[in-house]
Amino acid sequence: MRLLDERIWLLFRRHLQQTLTYWSVFFSFGLCIAFLGPTILDLRCQTQSTLQQITWVFFWQQFFLLVGSGVGGLFKKNLLSSLSALFASALIISLIFAIIPLCHRVILLSVAMGLAGAAMGVIDTIGNLQLVRLYQKDSAIFLQVLHFFIGLGALVSPLVVDPFLAEDSCVLSANWTANSSSSDLEHLRNTLAGRGGLPHNASRYPLSTEGVVVTRVSYAFWIMAVINLPVPAAVLALMFHERLVGCRSSPPLLSKNPDISSHPVKEQQQGHGGLLDCCRPSNLQGHPATFFIIHALGGAIVFITDGIIGCYAGFVYTYAVSPPLLMGHKAAGYLDSVFWASITIGRLCFVYFSYRYAAPALLSVSLVGVILVQVLLLIFYSSRVFLFMACCVLGLCISSVFPSMLAFTEDVLDYKGSATIVLVTSASTGEMLLQLLVGLVIHSKGSYSFLLCTTITSFISFCLFLLLLYTHCVHRNHQTDSPPCLDMKD
Repeated sequence: MRLLDERIWLLFRRHLQQTLTYWSVFFSFGLCIAFLGPTILDLRCQTQSTLQQITWVFFWQQFFLLVGSGVGGLFKKNLLSSLSALFASALIISLIFAIIPLCHRVILLSVAMGLAGAAMGVIDTIGNLQLVRLYQKDSAIFLQVLHFFIGLGALVSPLVVDPFLAEDSCVLSANWTANSSSSDLEHLRNTLAGRGGLPHNASRYPLSTEGVVVTRVSYAFWIMAVINLPVPAAVLALMFHERLVGCRSSPPLLSKNPDISSHPVKEQQQGHGGLLDCCRPSNLQGHPATFFIIHALGGAIVFITDGIIGCYAGFVYTYAVSPPLLMGHKAAGYLDSVFWASITIGRLCFVYFSYRYAAPALLSVSLVGVILVQVLLLIFYSSRVFLFMACCVLGLCISSVFPSMLAFTEDVLDYKGSATIVLVTSASTGEMLLQLLVGLVIHSKGSYSFLLCTTITSFISFCLFLLLLYTHCVHRNHQTDSPPCLDMKD
């Protein structure tokens, strides 16, 4: 029995090169987003900066990722501008990998990571938007694979850098002492790797800023630069395939083979620009109130769920090594890897589920699963084994929320493209801000508040989803010849 019917395979074969190219660009995205945490101490040595100074690099990467997500929609007007932006972004990431070993000042490293973050944001917006445009009502399946490649890149990146990480202090000063053991550095690296900020007692780690720099992390960055080079080459090959290189003007996004997609894009939908352009009065007129409410609710849901992902990536290690669990540094360090691996596996599994079931059904199961896991984690908060199990199940449940929500909202809003930009920007904002807010609560109330915050926000996201389903029904009542509101099967 075939997992996918003949129609889906036919669509995939017709869009094979485009689809594989967008998937490879998201592998580049994942490769870039995951390397900074494990290498942060070696980069501190390279730039001879303090812990407080080097952690600002995280902020600049996340901030410019948010900026890139917002402006990425400016390049979606036609296929030439979209692929040109993807090519430039993928090439920038390779160049950033190559020049990071040459950044011997923290300000230069911050600028480099800001450029990388902006490139990642552009990739995030355009990649999602292009797949939605290509497949429309069938996009949920291919969006799951797209986001699987983020996880794949995020798993490959730490494997590449791990052999080159310093096991002891990588800045040897004349008065250096052995106060910082390898276990202390491992604990500090795990704390910083999750972007959870500095530990309370950071002063107990006497890391030198002046002396001889002993680090081999440059080789890891050069290896990743080489690994990433085929990605801009693939985008360039797609531009040649679409006969866009050397042309004075570019065709509309789907001018070739207009019958490929199950629902062709309307001509008036091609003129939208970026996030700010979506808010122009001329583009806002003529829509019912439910149109804007759906945008707001969809953005709020992915704001929370991607924020929860950021919180677990940032603080699950801190929670594990704190009372009452008091796990060892080595065992607790595996939690983040287990969580990201389960997200990657979950997105791969949901490829088939996206074909069998409609997005509302998948979102209902996923959000309920997220709540149940965290409620059980609150009950069994002192169990180390259950913490590992919870990270696995939570990653599986939450992995499909963003791609399913994106496919659902674009379907409801008739593929106008603005929902993709709003959701991508909201997800980037949530990952940055919610993690910051939860971090402030943890520092003032203790590590257990981490579980309370994520559980409460999970309940809020589910309530918003129920409101979104109701708004969907109301919005459908304004449409003619529309299918039933809550059809849970394809």
